[in-house]
Amino acid sequence: MTGLSTLLDDLAWRGLIHHQTPGLEARLARGPITGYVGFDPTAPSLQLGNLVPLMLLAHLQRAGGKPIVVLGGGTGLIGDPSGKEAERPLLEPAQVAANVATQRAQFARFLSFGSGASDAMMVDNLDWLADLKLVEFLRDMGKHFTVGYMLQKESVKARLEAGISYTEFSYMLLQAYDFLELFRRHGCELQLGGSDQWGNITAGIELIRRVAGGDAHGLVAPLVTTATGAKFGKSEGNAIWLDPALTSPYQFYQYWINADDRDVEGYLKGFTFLDRAAIADLLRQHGAAPGARIPHRALAHELTARVHGREAAAGAAEATRIVFGEEDPTRAAAPIWAVLARELPSAVLPAGVSAETPVLDLVARTTLVKSRTEARRQLEQGGIAVNGRKVTDADAAGAPLAGGYYWVQRGKKTSYVFTPAP
Repeated sequence: MTGLSTLLDDLAWRGLIHHQTPGLEARLARGPITGYVGFDPTAPSLQLGNLVPLMLLAHLQRAGGKPIVVLGGGTGLIGDPSGKEAERPLLEPAQVAANVATQRAQFARFLSFGSGASDAMMVDNLDWLADLKLVEFLRDMGKHFTVGYMLQKESVKARLEAGISYTEFSYMLLQAYDFLELFRRHGCELQLGGSDQWGNITAGIELIRRVAGGDAHGLVAPLVTTATGAKFGKSEGNAIWLDPALTSPYQFYQYWINADDRDVEGYLKGFTFLDRAAIADLLRQHGAAPGARIPHRALAHELTARVHGREAAAGAAEATRIVFGEEDPTRAAAPIWAVLARELPSAVLPAGVSAETPVLDLVARTTLVKSRTEARRQLEQGGIAVNGRKVTDADAAGAPLAGGYYWVQRGKKTSYVFTPAP
């Protein structure tokens, strides 16, 4: 754990500082500070792109600051243009409210909530935005922003050619007003976020200065991209979600363990709470045995355990070791096979199959081969393994795994699981 006086040094080492306001270091040296991040509930779950600002809040809390999670029940109805190439589709209020409800529990995996001085709190900006009156808002808040000032912000400039509606153009004012309200209600002096939020954050700082005569600060982290140029948090074109119903713990674990070697050090620093000595040791082990992927496994376990719990992380790790041929599948318990049955091609075990059934009958009923003839040929050529063991005798019988599961492999990368009948 770091103190506020060393927070910036720690964040810099972790690669989590892109820009900060002048005087922030001096303010942190004076003692506890309250900081916030806003999360617009435009989806039913947080995803990996939300990890950067979430980690900023977590490090602030660990250093002795008080974090505030602002759920954008109000701004989520508008849509932030930052980092977007086109207008967001507007969501219905009921959908935004449902998204707010499902995201709440995910924050508790990273932050400690309660009533103490450093305990996190959660608020919804709909509480103050819903009652705003347009004429009063434009008169009291809008007068502090010139159109020229707003056009200079990157989130607006990037959209001028493609087009930006007045709805999204006004988002900056609403986020600035959020910061002002948090400053007034909770003494919040710091806003955190990704670098694409810098324009919105500085707008809020300026509004606090003009309206409340107060000093506030901002800090943003760089946007994360992978070494291959792919967008962070995407896997085969799909977002990686924190909700297990959208991205299973096994798939979540796979994203991290398959990370590019060039990205692993940055991920360990940015997305785990491991200290310098622990990360240095993992990197040293990787240098000595790169094929073992030791830091990748540590990264995958740390993140999966935090998001989904240690039991889910252990199950994902064991299932991965089995698929990679690093663990005897006959020793795995039934719940592990239940995990793999959800992740690999599978079907219910055909009626009449028993421990005496020839493996040819099993293989022929998978999608790994096109015909019974091909199944026999693959078996005789040594291309098939059943329950982790290569089988060349088509008439041999294979006993089931724990729970009545069967696992058929063709080569090293293609698998099929038979599940017991319900």
